[in-house]
Amino acid sequence: MTGKIHLKNMAFYGYHGALAEENALGQRFLVDLTLTLDIADAARSDSLADTVDYVKIYALCRKIVEQDRVRLLETLANDLLDQVLALCPRVTEAAVVVRKPSVPLGGPLDCVALETSKSRA
Repeated sequence: MTGKIHLKNMAFYGYHGALAEENALGQRFLVDLTLTLDIADAARSDSLADTVDYVKIYALCRKIVEQDRVRLLETLANDLLDQVLALCPRVTEAAVVVRKPSVPLGGPLDCVALETSKSRA
């Protein structure tokens, strides 16, 4: 039985961007993560040991966004996916959307977002 665990709209403050002011001032980042995995064992056992501990996933995402510094959303998203897959061997695919709602573009917009995914090889 395949299932998807969603962590939606995680909000973190980080210092990522190609512009000097983004690196100096920082900004809010919103992250959606979708993890695909077999949930049959967890459904039968009702045990956290048989699934993904999303408290640990949230803490990992927070650490990456708040402590690391990269220039591109592509790099940030790749780092998130690589580390989530490394932490969670049960996950067969991970997808992420990273949004920057305060990009200094000189005009109004809701956000700039990047969506990508990785499957276990």
